[in-house]
Amino acid sequence: MGLAVTTTNMSSPALIAASSASRSLGRPLYHHHRSSISVSPPPILSSNAVCRVSGSQVKVEDGIDDESCELVNGIELSIGEGADTIDAYLFKAVKNNNGTGILLLSDVLGFQESSTKDFAYRIACNGYNVLVPDLFRGNPWVKHQPKDMFQQWLATQDPQRVAQDIDMAAKWLVDEFIAAGVTEKLGIIGFCYGGGRVIAVLAKDQGAHFGTAVSFYGTRINPSAAADVKVPVLLISGNNDPLCPVNLFKDIEKSIGKGSRLLVFEGRGHAFAHRPESPEDDEDAEQAFTVVRSWLQERLAVNN
Repeated sequence: MGLAVTTTNMSSPALIAASSASRSLGRPLYHHHRSSISVSPPPILSSNAVCRVSGSQVKVEDGIDDESCELVNGIELSIGEGADTIDAYLFKAVKNNNGTGILLLSDVLGFQESSTKDFAYRIACNGYNVLVPDLFRGNPWVKHQPKDMFQQWLATQDPQRVAQDIDMAAKWLVDEFIAAGVTEKLGIIGFCYGGGRVIAVLAKDQGAHFGTAVSFYGTRINPSAAADVKVPVLLISGNNDPLCPVNLFKDIEKSIGKGSRLLVFEGRGHAFAHRPESPEDDEDAEQAFTVVRSWLQERLAVNN
């Protein structure tokens, strides 16, 4: 179906020229095979960061075989101390690393879900350092559970605890990239549940550390928080998504302002961009990724 509605006119900004990673974006996302990437030596951490490097490999989807994309290292980390420790994946571009950190917040299936790791890997292919924290402390929603159990599961995920864990992950990025003078601003991306948390994070941050964001079909968004967001946000959804009313996103886009944009894909349902289930989903997912890549390049990589 393609991109049907935009609330602002979008130009065709230059894509990242630092690598040839864009050639890897044409493979079908809806075919799922597993492969692994080797774990690099631990990154240099600031003195106040508590981090444990796992000896296990980080697994990603097969099919990304561009030369530059082979040079992405995946590291498993533990951030925090004691009972407040959370696990996370860090995907780092080895060649053409632009020094920019991005926080990626997963949907309810969690940070270990293959589609989430695949997307993080693809972002890292374009020069970024992508941190994917475990928002659910090892207890994500499991596919194919009865839907009537979802609210019971969600009740076990204290919103305040989730917010604190996101803050801890964001502070780790700040300490590693901004405090080290590597980058001036961070980016944040979220899907579904994580996409809703993006707005809350930005409202609290007040433009201090995050320079821009991408929210894919965010759920459980507090519309009043949008007025406190100080940076432009790219909102992406489908007009066939029962969880994400388009009119709500229009209001959020207007409330944030600051060059924010809403992209609505005709005929697409929930999670189409990072978990496409058909060739039609996949085509629009690729288009959405191209827009995201350009959005980040213009607002983060160019300015840092």
